[in-house]
Amino acid sequence: MINGAHVIIYSTDAEADRAFFADVLEYPSVDAGSGWLIFKLPPAEVAVHPAEAASHELLLMCDDLEQTTADLTGRGVEFEPVERMRWGVLTSFRLPGGGRVGLYEPLHPQAHDL
Repeated sequence: MINGAHVIIYSTDAEADRAFFADVLEYPSVDAGSGWLIFKLPPAEVAVHPAEAASHELLLMCDDLEQTTADLTGRGVEFEPVERMRWGVLTSFRLPGGGRVGLYEPLHPQAHDL
């Protein structure tokens, strides 16, 4: 039986992105060997959307976007403008290695509440 999911972020500066997950997001981690950190993520869900070309996207969720962005801004994170969508309130930020991560407050039922 499948018991979890493993997300991989490819980065041009993996060390800086690992430090961001550890120091800014304060995610706990395990050392898989030689300093190779694997971070514990909050509960997750997967949605499949129609598209012209296949791709993947990482969006983190929070209960209060305004408070979460204020907290992270105090730790040096810079956010894109907030957009209100029918399914949630959305923003995004760049990792030190250049990757973009979405952050949103869902307005839809959440699968991890099941």
